[in-house]
Amino acid sequence: MEQQFTDIILLIQQSRNNAVKAVNVELINLYWNIGAYIKQKLSVAEWGDKTVDELANFIQKNNPELKGFNRANLYRMIQFYETYANVEFVASAGRQSQNADNQNNEIVAPVGTQFEFQPQDIRKTLLAQLSWTHHRTIFSRRKTEEEREFYIRLSIIENYSVRELERQINSAVFERTMIGNAKLPTALKEINSDITNAFKDSYIFDFLNLPEPFNESDLQKGLIHQMKNFILELGKDFLFIGEEYKVQVGNSDFYVDLLFYHRGLQCLVAFELKADKFKPEHLGQLNFYLEALDRDVKKANENPSIGILLCKDKDSEVVEYALSRSLSPTMVAEYQMQLPDKKLLQQKLHELFLESNLKEK
Repeated sequence: MEQQFTDIILLIQQSRNNAVKAVNVELINLYWNIGAYIKQKLSVAEWGDKTVDELANFIQKNNPELKGFNRANLYRMIQFYETYANVEFVASAGRQSQNADNQNNEIVAPVGTQFEFQPQDIRKTLLAQLSWTHHRTIFSRRKTEEEREFYIRLSIIENYSVRELERQINSAVFERTMIGNAKLPTALKEINSDITNAFKDSYIFDFLNLPEPFNESDLQKGLIHQMKNFILELGKDFLFIGEEYKVQVGNSDFYVDLLFYHRGLQCLVAFELKADKFKPEHLGQLNFYLEALDRDVKKANENPSIGILLCKDKDSEVVEYALSRSLSPTMVAEYQMQLPDKKLLQQKLHELFLESNLKEK
């Protein structure tokens, strides 16, 4: 009976979660249309800034039970609409919605009213899958369309809390991921076309608080102890298999520092940790582990294993030379024990894009 009672509790919890999601979808759709309405009025000079103040006071006076419609939040709704009004993944859904409404007459004004504004339905877009607080965090802090869409999609895929989202923005995960994409070795791209955004050029381990100096063993123990935060930094598609994972070749035993499985890429991912700067000989050890994993651990339906060499520092030119003749799906990334300098990362990303454009020409 206890199991049956537990089933009932699970049904109640699931229904509550669905209700919360449904309310959020309607709220985001409402805020979008309020922003669109006010923007329309301001654009034709029918309203001025003072009118927005009057609207906020009107709502407070006549409907005090309606919270969240003060002057500041109304302007955030306008900013929300302005930010995404012409973005394709929103605009296309809006056009489809409008066509459906025109054909099916789904939006009908209440009897006795004339509603000149045509509401737009964005309930089936990506925007409706995040909370208002998530959106405020993203559109107030990220300046480019590419960045904002990146963080929206990442927050949905990884199911980030607002706090986790803040941490990812603070650690410049967009810049690190884009740099990682630009530096993906050819062997990795050939294995899996979905590999974009799966790995970063550098990882931030600010949560470890390891005293200097530390060795590979200290780093490994710290990451195991802080596995939840480590997974958050890697991405939630990573499933932890084990530390010091043993592979046997001939009569000898070898140990992979950290072994994960990536659900999206459907392959094993071996992490080898180094407490010093990258050296070309590090690759030989990791490539050996990947060969052993593919021969003896990988299942027939899985893709070839991927190796990530995590070093405290790296010389990009040395890495490029070391990987140039390697056919093994290996990536060299560095880790930092504190949050990165965003301006330096943005400059680095800009230089990579310029270099890529020159090569294409």
